[in-house]
Amino acid sequence: MKRTVLPLLLLLAAACGPRYGMRVPDKLVAKLPYETRIELLESENDLALAIDKVDEAGNEILRARESLRRAKSREQAAEDEEKRAPDAASREVAKLAIDEARARVEYLRAKQRLNVALRDVEELATRCAFARFELARLQAARKAKVEGSEKLDPKKYEAQVSGCEAEEKAERGGLAADTAQEKTAREAWEVKKAALAKKTFDARASPYVENL
Repeated sequence: MKRTVLPLLLLLAAACGPRYGMRVPDKLVAKLPYETRIELLESENDLALAIDKVDEAGNEILRARESLRRAKSREQAAEDEEKRAPDAASREVAKLAIDEARARVEYLRAKQRLNVALRDVEELATRCAFARFELARLQAARKAKVEGSEKLDPKKYEAQVSGCEAEEKAERGGLAADTAQEKTAREAWEVKKAALAKKTFDARASPYVENL
């Protein structure tokens, strides 16, 4: 087993607790012949990929948080610009900039709700990958007739996998509402952004419009 995954197994086991955290004793796996250990690589890699997805989901939350901070700052700047506008044309542009900034903030809030929900699902998916990996370890130990493996019930490990996967499927299905809200908010922002760009030289590179 890769040394990089070993600490993660312990961390996941602690995080899962009794919920999808049933493990095969390491002392049984340590007795596996090399050829059998190789057979575990696929499920081990799946676990590593699941962990990477959780990390990426967390990074996306951080990126959206920073974008939201900038968007709020732009909203305040647009409001200040409206107060300083010397004429009607300038005030009109400032008002469009305020509308665009507010729509951007609403979109980013919707996006962040989706990001958080997705991270939660990916964390659950990691527990499912962990459960599949433990099932693979048990199957390998029983196949190699490792002493003590006969005392572990494969059905319990299979039930752990099926239970987790059913919960993951349900939670992914629950992302639909957040996804729809994010899409609606983005479309509303795109409309405001286009209106501002059109008023300021009708250019995608308008100095008043910042793309995400």
